[in-house]
Amino acid sequence: MKVSIKQISEQTGFSPATISNALNHKKGVNRETAAEVFRVAKELGYLDEEKISKIKFVMYKKNGSILEETPFFSLLIDGFEKECGLNGFEMVICNLDSRAHDYEDQIKWLINDTSAAVVLLGTELMDEEVELFKGAKCPFLLFDYWNSNMEFDGVLINNADSARMAILYLISKGHTEIGYLRGNYRIKAFRSRHVGYVTAMNKHGHKVNPEYTITLGTSMNDAYRDMVAYLQKKPKLPTAFFADNDMIALGAMKAMQEAGIRIPQEVSVVGFDDIPFSEITSPRLTTIRVPKHEMGQAAARRIIELIRKPTSAKLKIQICTSFVERDSVREIK
Repeated sequence: MKVSIKQISEQTGFSPATISNALNHKKGVNRETAAEVFRVAKELGYLDEEKISKIKFVMYKKNGSILEETPFFSLLIDGFEKECGLNGFEMVICNLDSRAHDYEDQIKWLINDTSAAVVLLGTELMDEEVELFKGAKCPFLLFDYWNSNMEFDGVLINNADSARMAILYLISKGHTEIGYLRGNYRIKAFRSRHVGYVTAMNKHGHKVNPEYTITLGTSMNDAYRDMVAYLQKKPKLPTAFFADNDMIALGAMKAMQEAGIRIPQEVSVVGFDDIPFSEITSPRLTTIRVPKHEMGQAAARRIIELIRKPTSAKLKIQICTSFVERDSVREIK
């Protein structure tokens, strides 16, 4: 016999209206009440994983410096949402800000709500914060992030290999003095790209010169401002730079051009992401293309698989990139 809302009401002491509002995620029900409603509903068999029809796409923010400054993520979300729709799942976008006063309570609510699956966009997530997400009761996936403890399913970019590809391209064009435009907020993706940069340089016998590593803000405006300040010192520049992402590359390019440095005649630049701006800047930016729509689709397919066929096995799915050659790199004869 099917469990009714009335039975849940009798066991919890909350009114049927409150029960209904909590189960349908309506406003006006506090988290403690909602958590108790879901606990009892699951215990009585009113809810189970087979009934999951909703996937929460959670935008995690540490400071917002990455998520809020680039069109990259809107394309990821579009691919994710369309794949959910094709499979009959509703996608709900949620925000999780680590600066919120009830941040840990929000996490507990997310990972213990068995009525929905959770995909956490962990671009700004730091390793020390992952502990809070362990033991999720719902199907759970980390997106654009990977933790080495291997306790989570994850879908992410093949960052280190992609960066190596960029450096090998510059070396093939005759560049040996290759600098690094380093984002000042060290997300895991940037750290992996730095590993790829260093690995490629060392493998081919080229020195990684600390003087050619420039730390810049991660928005286009901040990267521009920081590069302007750096260039005022009249430093010696390498013949080429690899940037952590396109926003940093484009901001730095603008600063260099305003300082009279010709791109690519004097300094070549390679970015990462292939955001739309990269195609229309002058010169057009050579970069690493991330298949953003397909990456979103891959994350949706994996979380749907976890909903339909729960398993203890964890998968790390790395999305391969491609190289886009445009006009911001010159060949050294």
